[in-house]
Amino acid sequence: MFSNSTEMMMKPPPIEKRLECTLEELCYGCMKKIKVTRDVLTNTGHIVQEEELLTIKVKPGWKKGTKITFEGIGNERPGMYAADITFVIAEKRHALFRRVGDDLELAVEIPLVKALTGCKISVPLLGGEKLDLKVKDIIYPGYEKIIEGQGMPNPKDQGKRGNLRVMFLVEFPMELADEQRSEVVRILRESDE
Repeated sequence: MFSNSTEMMMKPPPIEKRLECTLEELCYGCMKKIKVTRDVLTNTGHIVQEEELLTIKVKPGWKKGTKITFEGIGNERPGMYAADITFVIAEKRHALFRRVGDDLELAVEIPLVKALTGCKISVPLLGGEKLDLKVKDIIYPGYEKIIEGQGMPNPKDQGKRGNLRVMFLVEFPMELADEQRSEVVRILRESDE
């Protein structure tokens, strides 16, 4: 005969919480302190609420969806192990940059005359610095300039970073006088010959 004196303890599913991070925090890393309130069993079997301060070291290059689990820090229930708490990295929207893998994308508006004749622009970088970029090419729809090593760090390959992809949005004039139209047609026809 077997005895039922030892109950089998069950573990509840983990509690998932979002941890919002800026691109800068995901690029350079940071420490995040999060206060959690959880249910704890007392010696008498009562449930009381307890606050706990957790610290998460966000590592450079982490991506949205990265999970950090604190085991046994969740709610306690009679006859069960304490739940785990899992924090899932969420990426806050950035005003200038968009992350694609380890690369960053930046859209820059330039007037049509600069798109056709070349230009020098000051490109913002994620850390707040600026980089002067000289473009001699004709900038056409879909044209992009790649600045190597100015993207996000790769956490699996120390020291390696993605690229900054500068995409150009060409501003066309809203109006042209008849004389201006004729001049544009003449110049463009000459470039075809």
